Amino acid sequence: MATTADFRNGMCLEFNGKLYTIVQFQHVKPGKGGAFVRTKMRNLETGKILENTFTAGVKINQVRIERRPYQFLYKDDLGYHFMHQETYEQISLNEALVDNADLLKEGQNVEMVVHAEEENVLSCELPPFVEMEITYTEPGLKGDTASSTALKQATVETGATINVPLFVNTGDRIKIDTRNREYSERVK
Repeated sequence: MATTADFRNGMCLEFNGKLYTIVQFQHVKPGKGGAFVRTKMRNLETGKILENTFTAGVKINQVRIERRPYQFLYKDDLGYHFMHQETYEQISLNEALVDNADLLKEGQNVEMVVHAEEENVLSCELPPFVEMEITYTEPGLKGDTASSTALKQATVETGATINVPLFVNTGDRIKIDTRNREYSERVK
């Protein structure tokens, strides 16, 4: 058991029978009345954000989770197959548990978030940035912009479509931010 004084970003807790991780929290001590804690929590099953207010000092059930290194092997009709990088144990997951599944390529390292007591996988997270090659994009024409932030659609080697600046061409390697699926930079 933990209290609201133990809240930290990334902490996993059980709330209303579901598992949540704390995205953001703020302790508030108003001039009148008791203190409280405002939180934004992400549901580990659905990924939805829930805003909730806890009374200061209330007890909550903290859940122990572990992050384990895995490598993506391949995808087939049974799901996505991964191998633990230290024990070489292989597991398969359905697409709902894999964040940004269309940005996964064979041999890529990922982190599995595992419920420590029950040993079941809660989610599969890609690294913050991945490098991909552009397989198709329309050529950008000079003078084609009304502002400096003009974007166009580009298809990368895994089949995902990403918005990129006009100067990016087919064959270029780019870095993609997996947290918001946005273009970050061109890779030399």
